Amino acid sequence: MTGRIANPKIEKLIVDRWSPRAFDGSEMPQEDLDAIFEAAGWAPSAYNVQPWTFLYARKGDANWELLLDQLIDFNKGWAKEASAIVYVVSDKYMRSEKGNSENHSHSFDAGAAWVLAALQAQALGYHTHGMTGLKFGEAEAALGIPADHRLEAAFVIGKQGDKSSLPEFLQEREVVSSRKPIAEIAKAGKFA
Repeated sequence: MTGRIANPKIEKLIVDRWSPRAFDGSEMPQEDLDAIFEAAGWAPSAYNVQPWTFLYARKGDANWELLLDQLIDFNKGWAKEASAIVYVVSDKYMRSEKGNSENHSHSFDAGAAWVLAALQAQALGYHTHGMTGLKFGEAEAALGIPADHRLEAAFVIGKQGDKSSLPEFLQEREVVSSRKPIAEIAKAGKFA
């Protein structure tokens, strides 16, 4: 589908996943969004603490403008046509009856949950686009995120739309991207 070339052992779903900016503005059933969040919840995490929380809005609901407004203008311009906006928040602490301790891998674990959400969305016929073009500092307050949590990123979910709906400079960028070769991302032994 995407024209990407990968080792045939790689799952097609992984190879076909990409991040368009053109969405068709269609509604997304809550059941589909719930399935995406449930898939994300199956992600591995240190001590199985599952330190992620997903704050979301579906297009047109009572929270849509609040979540859309936390994106920088560049992202807001195209993300407004997605079906859902999701903010990924991680808990910096492992919490138990014995007390709280710092969770070194909270961001890593939340990232694992995000990727499973993206893959589940792809399996359901949606696309996702992750972004860190957020109004960090303002967004945490607007979304009521406590100081002992971290706003990691946001992503949108939707059905792919026609790239002609985008500004001309983004239409040129609305293509499937390649990936670095293994030799650039994996090293046996030491870093250098």
